[in-house]
Amino acid sequence: MGESETRFDIDHVEHSVGGFGGHAFRRLTHISMAAIPLVYYSRGDDVAGIFSVRPDELVSYIFLMILIIEVVRLRFGIVIVGQREYESEQISALAWGAFAVCLALLVTGMEPFSTGTGLEAGIYGIPLIFGLTFVDPLMGEIKRQKQDMRLAITTGLVASYAIWVGCSFWLGTPLWISILLAPLTVLGELPRVKYIDDNATMILLPLAALLLLSPFL
Repeated sequence: MGESETRFDIDHVEHSVGGFGGHAFRRLTHISMAAIPLVYYSRGDDVAGIFSVRPDELVSYIFLMILIIEVVRLRFGIVIVGQREYESEQISALAWGAFAVCLALLVTGMEPFSTGTGLEAGIYGIPLIFGLTFVDPLMGEIKRQKQDMRLAITTGLVASYAIWVGCSFWLGTPLWISILLAPLTVLGELPRVKYIDDNATMILLPLAALLLLSPFL
């Protein structure tokens, strides 16, 4: 299929509740999720201690709460500011993203992935989640504004490698893992699957590869 024939997503601004303001709110919310792994790995014990649970238990409780809210939302066809019209009838991008983020936090907290303390415990969780929070909106805006899939993929790869390799120098993420998993973050954004959002696949694909490579860590 030639570049001129490439099909792009629907106009997300036009189909977002709240128009451009809702779309911008969605993007800002997406990016702000980068704070989740930073707080979890640096202050997780303190936050979880407020509720007298372990950090991993708190993650599971939060996801169960989001799941219940999502079931109620779907039951009544509710969409809020920043969500898209079609999300009134299917699992929202937010719920898919919450599932993937929670799964990444839980899996990377297990052996052999968790080997340090503080932020260094997030040598895998941080780049996995940063890939979603930064690469997804970047590629989405390029596709929306430039209508150029090749540019979106190239820019996404540069950003993904910057995140993963940057985490190698910052946190000690194995460089060979970073080189292998960075493109999978971008690959997770490409498939257009009706019932699973790329907010999930951008984490689940590299996370699955990480699990397969775990015997070599």
